[in-house]
Amino acid sequence: MNTRDPAASHAGSASALGALPEAGKIYRHVLLAGATGLIGRELITQMRAEGDVIVHAIVRQPPPDHKQSNRLRWSSVDFRALPPLPAADVAYCALGTTIRVAGSGHAFQRVDLDAVIAFGRAARAAGVRRFGVISALGADPQAKRFYNRVKGEMEVAVGMLGFDSVVFARPSLLIGNRDSLGQPRRPGETWALRLTVPLRLFIPKSVRPISAARVAKGLRVALAQGRPGVRVVESGELYTLGK
Repeated sequence: MNTRDPAASHAGSASALGALPEAGKIYRHVLLAGATGLIGRELITQMRAEGDVIVHAIVRQPPPDHKQSNRLRWSSVDFRALPPLPAADVAYCALGTTIRVAGSGHAFQRVDLDAVIAFGRAARAAGVRRFGVISALGADPQAKRFYNRVKGEMEVAVGMLGFDSVVFARPSLLIGNRDSLGQPRRPGETWALRLTVPLRLFIPKSVRPISAARVAKGLRVALAQGRPGVRVVESGELYTLGK
């Protein structure tokens, strides 16, 4: 765990931002970008299980099986020109792709850097005070590896957007069923999981493959703690927080 920017004024509190007149009950509003991915879907599942949460899923295109409801609201957007977002006090960003899937380094950067920053700015304008972001193990703006460098640059840029509390989750290799989400398989990830999952109990938690559910839970727990400034939660700590 690494904490930066200790001079931030205070941690945001979960304020009541909306009410359903027919129920007369106060709900918390949460913005979520990247809702169609492994971790995004887990975030939705976990938050909906809590009860008093309205999730605004901000996506380029909703999944085929999506259903609008009072507590899960899908919005299709262009992340290059985001409209004003619904008022909220908490936001999660699980946007991410790979260079192989995106088609080029530039296209990858448009998602993992530009879109994340754009969503962060829009969320801040919507009143969000706590922002949780899925980053990656090894993120470093000075890294030689392009993927890790872009993730590190994203962390630096988001950390300067003015949130009371920011948490970057840096998971190791993700365990999850991409086929069920209609996502393309990642060959390198598939082979790595075949080799490491059977031995995962013997692998240090800092680099051990980790389930999307644990990552989502760990990020939510860390953000709920409301530590001021920027906090980095490495994969090993996500294991503990995600229990």
